[in-house]
Amino acid sequence: MKTERPLGFLSLFALGLNGIVGVGIFFSPAEIARAAPPGRSVAAFALTALLLAPVALVFARLSQRFQEDGGPVLYARAAFPPWLAFAVGWMAYVSAVLSTASTCVGLAQALVGAGNARAVGALVAAGLAVVCAAGIVLSARVWTTLTALKLVPLLVLAVAGLVAASPAVASSPALESPVAPLAAAGGSWLGAALLATFAFQGFEIVPVVAGQAKSVGRIVPLATVASLGAATLLYLVLQTVAVRALGADLGASEAPLADAAGAVGGPGMRALLTWGTSLSALGIAFGMISMTPRYLAALAAQESLAGRLHEMRHGVPRRALAVTVVLVVGLAVVFGAHLGELLVLSSVAVLCQFGSAAAALGWLALRRRHGFAPRDAWLALPALIAPALLLAHGTRTEWATAAGALAVGYVLRMASLKKN
Repeated sequence: MKTERPLGFLSLFALGLNGIVGVGIFFSPAEIARAAPPGRSVAAFALTALLLAPVALVFARLSQRFQEDGGPVLYARAAFPPWLAFAVGWMAYVSAVLSTASTCVGLAQALVGAGNARAVGALVAAGLAVVCAAGIVLSARVWTTLTALKLVPLLVLAVAGLVAASPAVASSPALESPVAPLAAAGGSWLGAALLATFAFQGFEIVPVVAGQAKSVGRIVPLATVASLGAATLLYLVLQTVAVRALGADLGASEAPLADAAGAVGGPGMRALLTWGTSLSALGIAFGMISMTPRYLAALAAQESLAGRLHEMRHGVPRRALAVTVVLVVGLAVVFGAHLGELLVLSSVAVLCQFGSAAAALGWLALRRRHGFAPRDAWLALPALIAPALLLAHGTRTEWATAAGALAVGYVLRMASLKKN
């Protein structure tokens, strides 16, 4: 029986854009202004996008040959020994579960305050999972709608900010150069790029759902690259608007886009951006609950463990979804706001996905496997630059958290293998 592939380009493009344009962009303009060399925060965004462009092209190229769900898990399985492929998939899954739980709790805090955030965050996760369980077609409609809605405040600010910025402000020496005493004369391109990388992450989730895509060899690569390109253009405009609107105060702002909106359009526009933050969190939470179980399903298929976890119903691995939502709800209830302390794993996990995908393409190309040719290895080389530089910049806490997560994963893997 022919498997239905219902997702078109628009759904996949919206998925990638939803994954990239999350809550982080509402706060990262100030963080990057502080971290970048004085007066160079817009350039820091542009440089980071250039570094990540080869990574997006690697995912696009790989998705042409691997037309199942799983993304980086599939690529690692094809290129590396099972124990190493497991590490890639396990890190991707654990970090996604933690991020999902943290996003749900953060959304709950914004809606009801800290007092009931754990319970409400758990309810949000469970409710979104019910929608996801109904099928990939409904899920795609929901994430596409949420993506369109959450882009509205950002696009309003982008257009209004470019139109309303006065020539006097735009040409002022204070435009960015003093960003501060806070931007620290010791700001660095690498530090700014590390922050900006996590504002850009998300395009890599498009191939995770490749098994549900129409014309997968064409639209998955296109949606992967297009989502990064569209987000880059939006980010460059938003950072420029924030710089124009706030000048030397940008680095000190706790809510830079909301403050920029207030400066450009008054309280009404500021309220619109504040509302957009919560809507963006909802979009991210839904996208992650929809995609995260696919890492687990791909792992289960790879390891021949708990085989039924990878079985699909209406394009959804429902058993993997059930396991994932139980973990998310449990983490939300037990840890609450303290989940943020574990999110340092996400930085290492995402960079490892980038690096492992590039390494997988290079290895498969040199070995002429899965239809790749040695010329494809040249694409892998520039794609390794960003993850190598940024992983070297990781902290001891990030590496320790990653090592702990891997240790737990390998213990569970060995126990499952013995059981089978």
